[in-house]
Amino acid sequence: MTRNDIISVLGPVDEAVIADIALIGASLEELREAFAWIGADEALVNEGHAMPGVRVAKLIEILDPPEDEPETPGAIE
Repeated sequence: MTRNDIISVLGPVDEAVIADIALIGASLEELREAFAWIGADEALVNEGHAMPGVRVAKLIEILDPPEDEPETPGAIE
């Protein structure tokens, strides 16, 4: 997955976040899935979607930090 692929899904983000995502080795589809889970996890479960796989879960950890951390890691404001 390229830097441009990542930005096409997430919008402008910090280079460190892009590097972390790229290191996981996930596909563009897995990044899209992770992004969908962040925005609508309850809805996806209610629709019967399987829980995220390992790479998708790692992407979610990067993109959706715990409450005591900033909401948008590496977002360019």
